[in-house]
Amino acid sequence: MSSDLFSDPEPAYQPLAARVRPQTLADYYGQQHLLGAGKPLREAVERGQLHSMVLWGPPGVGKTTLARMLAATAEAHFIALSAVLSGVKEIREAVAQAQDQRSRGRATILFVDEVHRFNKSQQDAFLPYVEDGTLIFVGATTENPSFELNNALLSRSRVYKLRNLDTDELCQVLDGALATLGTATTVSPDNLRKLALSADGDARRALNLLELALDLSAEGDLRESPAAANDSQVIDEAIIEEVLQGSLRRFDKGGDLFYDQISALHKAVRGSSPDAALYWFARMLDGGCDPLYLARRVVRMASEDIGNADPRGLSIALDAWQVQERLGSPEGELALAQAISYLASAAKSNAVYSAWKAAVADVESQPGYEVPMHLRNAPTELMKSFGHGEEYRYAHDEPGGFAAGENYFPPELRDRVYYHPTDRGLEQRIADKLASLREQDKNSTIRRYENPADSD
Repeated sequence: MSSDLFSDPEPAYQPLAARVRPQTLADYYGQQHLLGAGKPLREAVERGQLHSMVLWGPPGVGKTTLARMLAATAEAHFIALSAVLSGVKEIREAVAQAQDQRSRGRATILFVDEVHRFNKSQQDAFLPYVEDGTLIFVGATTENPSFELNNALLSRSRVYKLRNLDTDELCQVLDGALATLGTATTVSPDNLRKLALSADGDARRALNLLELALDLSAEGDLRESPAAANDSQVIDEAIIEEVLQGSLRRFDKGGDLFYDQISALHKAVRGSSPDAALYWFARMLDGGCDPLYLARRVVRMASEDIGNADPRGLSIALDAWQVQERLGSPEGELALAQAISYLASAAKSNAVYSAWKAAVADVESQPGYEVPMHLRNAPTELMKSFGHGEEYRYAHDEPGGFAAGENYFPPELRDRVYYHPTDRGLEQRIADKLASLREQDKNSTIRRYENPADSD
């Protein structure tokens, strides 16, 4: 088709997700905990009584769509900014627009996408105008607002937590998109559900997958029958498999979802649930997490939650890490799965972890006590002349290889106890051994740094 300077330009391409964006609450899927009948946000929307808010949730759950619907329902002027692309200049321009709209008796919603990307000064720039009612602020974020937003802004906004869409809701989104497009597309409920499952709670991703499937279907129909290509499309199982090939579940390294999943894995190991631990391990790998990151975390679990109750756990975790480094996937992942299932099944103890934290806390809060003279190194005659190492008792020369009554702390911290072994696994035997040694210390006639006030 020919064109000239005076012909109308072809409309810019819009992704399917933008073309079928719902315009009313009736077409909005999910978030029934916020928008169900009788819920405060739903009532506020229907009455047009809006307030500043932060919409917090994972990508593709309808944060931007909800903000636009709020503005449309309230007949408010809508300004959208991206915190990635905007700065104080754009905020000032938005404020000027809002002031002009206010002079005409119309409210303005300032929607800031990815608001967590704004620094403190940028957030502070629109705070006075939120306070005086010039702007109704609606921020969207995938990150925890309590960590990313100023307290001043949070105190003036209500935080709404949006959730992943479930598979049935995503199927409704896909069905609705096909109906909106008006194309005679044939796709079985099972194949549509496969797209929904692969989208992992993300409506935008589900629609992108559907759009790709439609494109592939149209190309196939055109090759087979150019005359019938515009009449109908068939999205069959072969197209679905092609669309989903290599598709990873949603995963945001460094985001809330990342930390939620690693937290679930760690807690499943700590809670002695090998099955749940393997599930979260598989979920993180499926989402694209670096297996070497998981290997490091598994080593941490071995020390923090198993410790001396089963010291083999640390060796197994380190061996799995080495296998992952040397062999890569999938052999390394199997070794990590072995380590995770072992740690989850092993006896548990955080006694070493607690002891270490207690020792660190003492060092940070106490003066820097000098090393007692009998514990100091004495490699030269000069040091010996100053008393270094004097009266040190060599444990191997003592009965049972233990110098009962000896003290290895600074005098001010004598008898400090950090390590309290549990009665589980090997630590039960360690606890018995330490109890016996402490009893020998107590009954010894030699008590270095004994406080006379404590003696009989």
